[in-house]
Amino acid sequence: MAKIVIIDDEAAVLKMMSQLCERLGHETYAFQTGTEEMSFIRRNTPEILIVDLKIGDMDGLDIIQQCHIQYPNMAIIMVTGYGSVKIAVDAMKFGAFDYLSKPFELDDLQRIINRAVATGARKDQPQKEDPYSRPTLATFGERSKLVGSSEPIKKIMSVVKKVADNDSPVLLEGEFGSGKQMVARAIHNQSRRNSAPFKVLHCSALPEELLELELFGGAAHTGETIFMRAQGGTVVLEEVNVLPVRLQSQLDAFLEDINNRRVHGSLPANLDFRFVSTSTKPLEKEVAEGKFREDLFYRISIIPVSMPPLRSRKEDIAPLAEHFLKNYAKVSQSKVKSVDKYALQLLTNYAWPGNVGELQNAIERACTFAEDDRLRPVDLPPKITQKIEITDEENQKLKHQLPIGSKLSDYIKKQEKIFIQETLKYNEGSREKTASMLGVSIATLYRKMGLKLERDKMLNS
Repeated sequence: MAKIVIIDDEAAVLKMMSQLCERLGHETYAFQTGTEEMSFIRRNTPEILIVDLKIGDMDGLDIIQQCHIQYPNMAIIMVTGYGSVKIAVDAMKFGAFDYLSKPFELDDLQRIINRAVATGARKDQPQKEDPYSRPTLATFGERSKLVGSSEPIKKIMSVVKKVADNDSPVLLEGEFGSGKQMVARAIHNQSRRNSAPFKVLHCSALPEELLELELFGGAAHTGETIFMRAQGGTVVLEEVNVLPVRLQSQLDAFLEDINNRRVHGSLPANLDFRFVSTSTKPLEKEVAEGKFREDLFYRISIIPVSMPPLRSRKEDIAPLAEHFLKNYAKVSQSKVKSVDKYALQLLTNYAWPGNVGELQNAIERACTFAEDDRLRPVDLPPKITQKIEITDEENQKLKHQLPIGSKLSDYIKKQEKIFIQETLKYNEGSREKTASMLGVSIATLYRKMGLKLERDKMLNS
């Protein structure tokens, strides 16, 4: 058992960390101000200090500096929020034991605390934390299961089954929110590594210096790299397309070394992991434009998987919505059990520029506003229910509606149909005259008008 002092001016975060430490059996003291904490530390020196870099009355970095000088045996764990991660590099140099970036998972905090306790207890022979002892944390939106019935998803499910126990690197490409991390989790969960850690590092969330420390460590980095923290499990490098060129070269050399050690049977246990990367841009195109190293591209894309956007697989919207409803009900005791047909129609017709992630957020919001056990159109976000009305300039009676978020091509198709219909009326239904007047072939006219004209053609033949 260790004496732990925590300071964070966010009451909810402070309570969450305190409850975890107490549950682990540690003597825990929580403070929302630096003045109170420093006063307590002078009287009761703790073994571990958890401090947020941004607190109201003091600078967290100053606290780290002071405590490291005055209490060199104290393990200091810093907590960084978005926008303050650059300071984390300096904090590590000033003696911080390790750090967490908000929002963080409680199992990550537990791992760091366990390691700090073990290191403090036996500095000459640090105890090794069991990488497979991870608490189960119920969180809404856990993306550990592929959901859908569309052909693209069925093909991806088939690929996942085939490659799950293969250690070859996987590259997942697709738009933001298309479900790349969901596929990565599915690969991990169906593999022999499923009881080991699943670690994700967002390349776009950290400055270059801290990203380098997370990936490769260094003299100033007293903690483990993400690869070491994922011992025996899976590492997912998200948005690898934004990785600086200098770090691309280091990553290529690192992965080559890992592969060589694995082949020769000399890979240390703390570097045994499955590597998965994701990209929001086609990396082959990035290579052609000189933005991404060709050697690294071929190294990480042994198994390429392309995630289609949600708008191209509308048949998956209903099962995904049901999946998110069930997940949300588990952690919030939500009474919502289904989506009525009118709300489902709106969900299906919406273009989902934010893909699966946007759908998940929409379901969570709708559950919050729902007044009974079924989601209705009134519960959905306004951008899903709101539509744009298209009116023909010459004939004000002709009106069409498109949901907010529809693609420009959808709008153009609607306008084309309006114009073709009016031209047909002018030519008294003559398709030949209409095609000639519009400067297109009869075949093009049929294609642009769709099934309606095909049906007319059959009836007139």
